[in-house]
Amino acid sequence: MQPTATVLVYSDDSNTREQVRLAAGRRPAPDVPFVEFVECATPQAVVTELDKGGIDVCVLDGEAVPLGGMGVCRQIKDEVFNCPPVLLLIGRPQDAWLATWSRADAAVTLPVDPVEFAASLAALLRQRRLQSA
Repeated sequence: MQPTATVLVYSDDSNTREQVRLAAGRRPAPDVPFVEFVECATPQAVVTELDKGGIDVCVLDGEAVPLGGMGVCRQIKDEVFNCPPVLLLIGRPQDAWLATWSRADAAVTLPVDPVEFAASLAALLRQRRLQSA
């Protein structure tokens, strides 16, 4: 049996978190594990979950309020040892430079495009697997 990957999803908007879950499905690609989601609606919950360990990829909403995913990304990249890869959800393609500033590993635009999102998530899961090996 293949292990399960744990994906943390941060957004203050439950609809955005649902879009992420639906776009990824149970398995974003045939060569990556099935995914389980940990949903967070606050930045404090993100830090708490990362402190527990076991997160393989973080998906952060750059449009979240009161603290956007870009700020959260930069914070966790600075503060979390062996921080998992981060997939940032951005409002416009022009915001890609902000994703770079935040040190996100990948970025996709909102609303979530299922094909683009699943491909990006699968790439980060593969990257994480290689880092762990």
